[in-house]
Amino acid sequence: MKALIDGEVDPITGSKFKGTILIEDGKIKDLGPNVEIPEEAEVIDVEGKTVIPGFIDAHSHVGIMEEGEGWEGNDTNEIYDPITPHLRALDGINPEGIAFREAVKAGVTSLGVAPGSSNPIGGKFAAIKTAGSKIVDDLVIKEPIGLKMATGENPKRVYKEQKKMPSTRMSTAALIREKLFEAKKYLEKGEEEKDFKLEALLPLLKGEIPGRIHGHRADDMASAIRIAEEFDFELILEHCTEGHKIADYLAEKDIPVVFGPGLAAKSKRENRERNFKTPGILAEKGVKVAIMTDSPVIPIKYLPLMAAYSVKEGMDEKEALKSITINAAEICGIEDRVGSLEKGKDADIVVLDGPPLELKSRVEKVFIEGEEIELKDDIVESG
Repeated sequence: MKALIDGEVDPITGSKFKGTILIEDGKIKDLGPNVEIPEEAEVIDVEGKTVIPGFIDAHSHVGIMEEGEGWEGNDTNEIYDPITPHLRALDGINPEGIAFREAVKAGVTSLGVAPGSSNPIGGKFAAIKTAGSKIVDDLVIKEPIGLKMATGENPKRVYKEQKKMPSTRMSTAALIREKLFEAKKYLEKGEEEKDFKLEALLPLLKGEIPGRIHGHRADDMASAIRIAEEFDFELILEHCTEGHKIADYLAEKDIPVVFGPGLAAKSKRENRERNFKTPGILAEKGVKVAIMTDSPVIPIKYLPLMAAYSVKEGMDEKEALKSITINAAEICGIEDRVGSLEKGKDADIVVLDGPPLELKSRVEKVFIEGEEIELKDDIVESG
């Protein structure tokens, strides 16, 4: 049992307080300004420090596109078949990749890890912790947490080069519809002879997981919404670069978004309007917003920095902090375990020497499921 005492605690879903967090068996046993500390508890004094839940990146490719590895460590996209719902990000994640260490040092304790966006239907997301085991299965919070699909330029580019469908936005949408139509008929008939790809689509059609659709331009997001409504599945929009243009529409449809990566260069036409004003505009309209790094597009360690930039460009600070904690957890369907400091949740806790979105603030301690994680420094000093 551990007791973090005298910290300035922001539980995210409740009021801030100065007090104690009691940890037992990897869970938060109790917290508040007047918690009784058992004699057997290991007392950890965090007086004057900021204590928050671990950050969550709702959309990354950590471990599946390994930093510093080149093609050998890149398992993000299967580019020779545009329809791959049967792929699982979990099968491509290397939990010893360097980004996991960087995540912990930045206070990022949970990740949504996705296949890439080359395919109209790309495979399934996994939600994992950033430390605790060399076996990725031991890091899983929940899997799957969504089916990755993609609109826009990426599928067009990949398959046009191969001289096959899809080479247009129309054919991208048509291929998604075609496979969902097949899966719907397959579900209705209850086919005795199993089809592996169609089986992989059934959780989406049964409402067990959401469709998480990559879209930058407003028209691509509208196409994603159209398809989701036609086949009656829950939708989460990924990237949402032009979300500010259709913020009222997204709010009316009650569609959550994962915005980003805001710090990336405007490398292609569809993201030329990328701007940190977008998440604030969306949140103000009532859209549930999470912020992503798309790591390694933006290194995972810059997740809190991107939330801070959103505040600089007009986002409410509380909403920005929620975008990398409880909102991200809810979008990933893991809010029963992480995203806020509450009794019964995982003891994923970060201790900082200042406000969480302040550039100068340093992460001093990180706990994942109650275990303090060593904050290793990869820099080797000379001499």
